[in-house]
Amino acid sequence: MRLSELIRTLKINACDFPDKEITGVTCSTDKVIPGSLFAAIRGTMADGHDFIRLAAEKGAAAVIGDRGAAETDSRGLAYIQTENAEKAYAEACAAFFGHPERKIQIVGVTGTNGKTTVTNMLRSIAIASGRGCGLIGTVETIAGGRARPASMTTPPAEELFALLAEMASSGDCCCVMEVSSHALARGRVHGIIFDVGVMTNVTRDHLDYHKTMEAYAAAKASLMEQSRAAVVNADDPWAPLFTGKAPRTVTYGIDGPADVRAEDIEFTPEHIRFNSPFGAVTLPAGGRFSVYNALAAMTAAREIGIGENAVRCGAELFSGVKGRMELLKTKGKYRVYIDYAHTPDGLENVLKALRSFATGRIITVFGCGGDRDRTKRPIMGEIASRLSDFAVLTSDNPRTEDPEAIIADVEKGMSGPHAAVTDRKEAIRLALHEAREGDIVLLAGKGHETYQIVGRERLHMDERELVREIEEE
Repeated sequence: MRLSELIRTLKINACDFPDKEITGVTCSTDKVIPGSLFAAIRGTMADGHDFIRLAAEKGAAAVIGDRGAAETDSRGLAYIQTENAEKAYAEACAAFFGHPERKIQIVGVTGTNGKTTVTNMLRSIAIASGRGCGLIGTVETIAGGRARPASMTTPPAEELFALLAEMASSGDCCCVMEVSSHALARGRVHGIIFDVGVMTNVTRDHLDYHKTMEAYAAAKASLMEQSRAAVVNADDPWAPLFTGKAPRTVTYGIDGPADVRAEDIEFTPEHIRFNSPFGAVTLPAGGRFSVYNALAAMTAAREIGIGENAVRCGAELFSGVKGRMELLKTKGKYRVYIDYAHTPDGLENVLKALRSFATGRIITVFGCGGDRDRTKRPIMGEIASRLSDFAVLTSDNPRTEDPEAIIADVEKGMSGPHAAVTDRKEAIRLALHEAREGDIVLLAGKGHETYQIVGRERLHMDERELVREIEEE
């Protein structure tokens, strides 16, 4: 594709270039190949403008940036100056891949908790209706039925539009994707008009980046401004911020007025049952959050034209997601669940769900991530103390922080019976040895992750393997 063709729709402040053939678009110097268009993005840790010379040495033909050309080392390159390089990068990626976002239906799901479950259930519903459906999310991406591990919740524009192009070319007629607040704030999904934008909930998270709850919620609510229809959790206190931004808004809920409501909800250790406008629905065991997730997925499915029978069948066929209320097979007479709960609301929701059918004690193993919002740590400690019979405080992903300092922050909120064990395997060992017949052990925070980030290293650690190893000792 010629450079002039690629940048035709960009808002350009200044542009001086020979019209070269462009072989790819990227914001990473690691991915630059001869003929690439390199996007100089200002990140939280580094500024892409400082790497323009390296991109040139690797063969880049042109650069998109939002600094003046005189402020950069862009000699010998076509330099395209824009107001916002990240948004221009997204637009260039969309054009390079032939605007695949216009060829399939796209549902975006945002919220603090529930995004992974809602997107996967929605894909189950789409498949039950006979549609090919792609997935972009925290655990994995699926295009044309081919799954691969995800790089991040919402990938950079280059990867995102390549995935959408692969879906369109392989017969998928729709895509469900998780849309993070970071992705929305940084323009990664800029240029996409979503057929449906879904809001699950807004609770405390990522304040290390957004600083305030208002800014965090506003970032998520911006998804609705890019959507033809909004599906909003009416019971969430932040719901008013999400309504009225899309041409059409449909609400769902349990407690208050909503367009789609669940009624006559029944929780047992084996299942959840409830009545809805889609008929009676039966799901695997879970909590109230499971009902909200199902309502969100079913309502969004109806908005993209899927019939009620397929909606209900697809929801009931959905077997869950790795690391979300995942019940392990164990040798002991206790039950072990793994859940990704890493926010105050997520931890409280899963513990309340377990409490609704627990016959014995609940023993919770959990921690908080390093280099992230420190203010949530004592809050999570208080929740674990209040809703567990015994808590084992340990490391999550300490990153560059001192693990024991993180534990000390969490422990400030704890008052009930608990122990602090820095090594996560030893913490799990303590919990399993403490567990008696009928007890529930919750391993919270890691979920689908099979690693632990210590310093800047990603070390292999799969809690499923750790439980097996401990039980075989």
